[in-house]
Amino acid sequence: MSDTLTIILYSSAAGFPIIIGGLISSLLQEKNIKHKNEINHFVTAFGGGALLSAIAFVLVPRAMIDLSMLEMTLIFLSGTLCFMGLDILSNKIGGSMAQVLSMMMDFIPETLALGASFAVDKNFGLLIAIFIGLQNLPEGFNSYLELNAKLSKNKTLLLMFALSFVGIGAALGGEFLLSDHGKIVDAIMLFSGGGILYLIFQDIAPSSKMKKKWLPTTGASIGFLVGMIGEKLLN
Repeated sequence: MSDTLTIILYSSAAGFPIIIGGLISSLLQEKNIKHKNEINHFVTAFGGGALLSAIAFVLVPRAMIDLSMLEMTLIFLSGTLCFMGLDILSNKIGGSMAQVLSMMMDFIPETLALGASFAVDKNFGLLIAIFIGLQNLPEGFNSYLELNAKLSKNKTLLLMFALSFVGIGAALGGEFLLSDHGKIVDAIMLFSGGGILYLIFQDIAPSSKMKKKWLPTTGASIGFLVGMIGEKLLN
């Protein structure tokens, strides 16, 4: 199997959890489940833990080795400030497009890095795909809740299905344009890491807490643990 075909398969597998999460969320909301709110908050916390593990094990380590102190500092802070700006913009836009923008802010840079790094280290490319899939499942779950408040169920799921395949184009762009530019790939991942860290503490962590409920927040630790296991298995 060629590298290009493998990248298409990996990026598809990384994006497909968006629609899977949406379908699970739609089914859950239609059922009269006793602990529905606790499950929703647990999934939110799990997504935060998975994102944090992606920062710790994928997005930051190589950049810390390959980039200078000044480069590392400027790029990481630029990612934080850029995502903050996009967050402000999406808040002003409002509606369904705000949630779409938020979901794509981390998905596209990571799949760019997936395609670019695959030619150098296939295991690392696989690791990125696994982490993207891990975070896209809870993101798809939560995105359905927000999108469905503005759109019908069918339109919401159709939009999420389309978004599941956005990563293919980004991954192929990374393969053909960035595979020979390791420092640029490191910079993209570090930039994304700075932005995702902002999003975790701005949006995800506050939303995962419930008054007088303690179990849902353990999802953050479980999400991070799953990332640890993935990193351990592939290295």
